[in-house]
Amino acid sequence: MKPMSLLFTKPAKWTAGSLCLFSLAGCMVGPDYHQPQLAVPADYKSAPGWVKAAPADGAVKGAWWQAFGDAELDRLEPLVAVNNASLQADYASYEQSLEIVQEVRGGLFPSVGLTGSATRAHQGTGGAGSGQSTSGTFEGNAAWTPDIWGKIRRQVQGDVAAAQVSAADLANATLSAQAALAADYVNLRTSDAAIALYRATVAADTRSLRITENQAAAGVAAPADVITARTQLEGAQAQLINAGAARAQYEHAIAVLAGQAPEDMSLPPGTLIAVVPVAPPGVPSTLLQRRPDIAAAERAMAEANAQIGIAEGTYYPDISLSALGGFAASPIGGLFSASNTLWSLGANLSASLFAGGTRSATVQAARYGYDASVQTYRQTVLSAFQNVENDLSNLQILGEQAQVEAQAVADASRAVQITLNEYEAGTVPYTTVVSAQVTLLGDQQAQLAVQQNRLLASVALFQDLGGGFQASDLPSTEAIQAKLPFAP
Repeated sequence: MKPMSLLFTKPAKWTAGSLCLFSLAGCMVGPDYHQPQLAVPADYKSAPGWVKAAPADGAVKGAWWQAFGDAELDRLEPLVAVNNASLQADYASYEQSLEIVQEVRGGLFPSVGLTGSATRAHQGTGGAGSGQSTSGTFEGNAAWTPDIWGKIRRQVQGDVAAAQVSAADLANATLSAQAALAADYVNLRTSDAAIALYRATVAADTRSLRITENQAAAGVAAPADVITARTQLEGAQAQLINAGAARAQYEHAIAVLAGQAPEDMSLPPGTLIAVVPVAPPGVPSTLLQRRPDIAAAERAMAEANAQIGIAEGTYYPDISLSALGGFAASPIGGLFSASNTLWSLGANLSASLFAGGTRSATVQAARYGYDASVQTYRQTVLSAFQNVENDLSNLQILGEQAQVEAQAVADASRAVQITLNEYEAGTVPYTTVVSAQVTLLGDQQAQLAVQQNRLLASVALFQDLGGGFQASDLPSTEAIQAKLPFAP
């Protein structure tokens, strides 16, 4: 399709336009959308060592959090999609986008109306010229602006793509909220594990204090040893209290994500998830179909492409058709008589011949908007690859660190027992015991932190691989035009 200014100078173009006028189909202004091709690596840099998967087999299906094997997490996660207020707002935005599509599609069809009227008139106060008369009309009218150039159809295309963007945004928001709840749950259970650790530490420090008090009473330990042991116990008690405060905050965050008031949710203590699941990453090319944010960026390109056609449509004239038929009679008794029929047919053509360059600027702006959407799509894909690479490398490195920390905790535990026995035998000062206990607690805290980070990295990997999302899950054009619901 060419701008209107070219149609005036090239009559052959009018022939093509005439064909479009009679067919009213297949002629759409603006470029058709083709998804840009990106250079995608064949494999992930950090993938070696992880289980690979085929495109269909590697995608986690549905409830991805079930891979963690925690019954309480399985109970909480479904509440997010049902009760979360932010997601309900996103769903309302999707429903709004469906209605916008219906509104624009309405322009493809004629509008039909009916009007009727009746009047009764009285003239004079008497005599030969006085009397009463009645008259009435009943008319039906229709108006239609045929979408000859495909302006409305391009607008429908753009709005359908916008609805698909809204659906993908809803899926991405749902996945983000689910991942946030899983991360908060991991942190909650880490707090539970820290509380258990500090309770064990308080119990051990209490025993140490009792030993030093007995040693001091027997005259074989200095009073300073008692003060040192008591100080160490009080420090462990403070850490225990702090862990409880952190746990309460994570519990409140989980309640809000699940759509409940914090005071309405109370989660009993539990153990930290012991096994770290790893979602098979597959190959990078499958990521383009598994991430809702990538799907949203791709659909945004389609929407921006349609905007070019909508902008180019301003170069072409609008042709409106109208028809009117009905009856008019006075007196009204003969209203529907064939002799009282009336009708009219009309056509109107309107076009802007000069607009001071605004139309060309609008078209160019739309093209730049499309170019920007392409680069946004490209950056979204690259960031997705980066996210997965980070998750895989984190899981690999943290797994190695977990093995070292487990050995360090075992060695530190033996050292504490040995030094405590030696202290009771009077062969080492109490500072040696304190040093060993501090080392053990530090190693236990590090071990707990590593397990926490491994689980968080696992949650991030599930999220960065798209959870159970597939681009084919987005509502089709037919589903959007039928206003079908969408459940990510």
